[in-house]
Amino acid sequence: MFYMHLKKIIYPNVLILLVLAALRFTGIDPVLQSGNDDTQNLTKYHQAQRSIVANYFGEPDLNEMYKSSILRMVKSVKDSTLKIDGTPVDTSFTNLKISNIRESFSNFEKAYLYITNNSPDENMKRLTEEAIRGMFSTLDPHSIYIEPEDNEQIQENFAGKFQGIGVQFQIIEDTITVISAISGGPSEQLGIRSGDRIIKIEDSTAVGFTNEMVVRRLRGEKGTKVKVTVKRPHVSEPINFNITRDDIPLYTLDASYMLDEETGYIKINRFAATTHDEFMEAVKQLKEEGMSKLVLDLRDNPGGYLSQAIAIAEEFFPRGTELVSTKSKHQRFNGEYYSRKDGAFKDKPVIVLVNEGSASASEIVSGAIQDHDRGLVVGKRTFGKGLVQQQYELIDESSVRVTISRYYTPSGRLIQKPFVEGGEQYAYEIYRRENAASDANEFIEDVPDSLKYTTDNGRTVYGGGGIVPDYIVPDDTTTSAYVFNFAIRNQVSFDYVRSFLDENGETFRAEWESDFERFRNDYKWTDKHMSEVKDLMLKRGMVVTDTVDAPTFSNDSLFVPVGHFAEVSWLLEGRMKAEVARQVWGMKYFYPIINDVFDTTLKEAVTLWDAVARLEALANGKAEAFTIEK
Repeated sequence: MFYMHLKKIIYPNVLILLVLAALRFTGIDPVLQSGNDDTQNLTKYHQAQRSIVANYFGEPDLNEMYKSSILRMVKSVKDSTLKIDGTPVDTSFTNLKISNIRESFSNFEKAYLYITNNSPDENMKRLTEEAIRGMFSTLDPHSIYIEPEDNEQIQENFAGKFQGIGVQFQIIEDTITVISAISGGPSEQLGIRSGDRIIKIEDSTAVGFTNEMVVRRLRGEKGTKVKVTVKRPHVSEPINFNITRDDIPLYTLDASYMLDEETGYIKINRFAATTHDEFMEAVKQLKEEGMSKLVLDLRDNPGGYLSQAIAIAEEFFPRGTELVSTKSKHQRFNGEYYSRKDGAFKDKPVIVLVNEGSASASEIVSGAIQDHDRGLVVGKRTFGKGLVQQQYELIDESSVRVTISRYYTPSGRLIQKPFVEGGEQYAYEIYRRENAASDANEFIEDVPDSLKYTTDNGRTVYGGGGIVPDYIVPDDTTTSAYVFNFAIRNQVSFDYVRSFLDENGETFRAEWESDFERFRNDYKWTDKHMSEVKDLMLKRGMVVTDTVDAPTFSNDSLFVPVGHFAEVSWLLEGRMKAEVARQVWGMKYFYPIINDVFDTTLKEAVTLWDAVARLEALANGKAEAFTIEK
């Protein structure tokens, strides 16, 4: 079976290469003398098309795929004199009906060669990419083409590591400023720290670099060396570092810490290759600190690897528990996935936090926990992505991501929300959701009986539009965020903290660095600090006036009533405190401060442990109904 499958993949591509090679001996060679790599472009189109036909979970319409690819390619042609009517690129498609992949490729090849013959200055690589995008526009919104440059970054993100010097940086006033050295990385080991300005790389100035230039110069193969010169505040002479590049982990856990003596908190930002290992390491550490119940934060987690979602989910269940199933028109993509072991947290109370940014793998985990009445799902209705993708590399290191199956939660529900061609309305649907409670209620009212399912113990759950939480927490709209958002957009909190640490870093570290928890609980900004912040806000465009009753934007300025800044300054205090934590202790210390100050959903969730206990009683047959009472 493996070799038969291999033949199906290799033979058509070899045939294309042979045909294109033969063209060079049949008098057509002169039309292929442009700067375009025609063989590669045509092979790439064919590979993308075959990836769909061989793997797509539904029945792709070859006719529509071909027409959309030609339409998009022709719209992208820059030569306005190119004749369209009655040619191979005629977009009227009179009497055209594509019935198989060979016809589709043959017609595309004619269209491609027509353009190269008649518009030799066209960038055929770009037009081929546009044709592939047109092809994919006829599918679901999650089946996409990925350019080589983006493909490399995506692979790094989901592989869980890259190779480089290990710093988080930001370009500030044309200078590379280190936000933090990644823990355990080569820069941190050499003593590079937050606030350092990288002014030279390999003895050449680094001032004026873009983010892309920094990445290109500082990343490199493990074991290679790079010389970096930094200017450190209050140090008169520049400092030279010879850094040996190494593997730099890209952590998928934003935070893991104890909320109180019993409650652990873990926030996962995506499901990549290292997520389960990171999760288990965090669980082990938190158990040693006394954790007996867990808040698992999957808010704004867009998903990732199905295997990692399954690995995380099974830690909450005994062996043999169904976690998810997948269905496709291709038998090889069908599957039922069960917990293969007794999970490390199978008997402990759990609350899962979700919102409209929780998708895919996040919904697999929260759906399994909800369907089995295993824990409480809290927050807002999730995104609604019930499709599984697989990525296939093309000839030029670009890739296509093709939806290979639908997934179903243990109760049998498909949580995929409706989508329309083009995907724009689909993607922005979450921004049209109003108050979380009314959104959920309206969704439930509109769900047909065919999309209503029951959990193990008879609670009603819903398909067709994400996971509706057991307990809904609306956004906190009681506090004006105008000043806060203005400060973030104009980098006020970041710049103030950077200047603060430049001037006071040694003194601050001497007093606070050895005890983060004391900083978390006790540190306060002084009136002098906040007066300086207000002055910086005024310089950046905030205007205090008695002519407005509420904050109002006009061009780049924010007009606020007299006294308003003092009312909302606590927002900036909290953000700046979190920024200090990030720059002094590292990224994972940012979230405890942010959560302490701003996270109303988390604060609400930790009052619901009695409801979790009643849900457990229901699952164990010791209760007849489940309602949340506070």
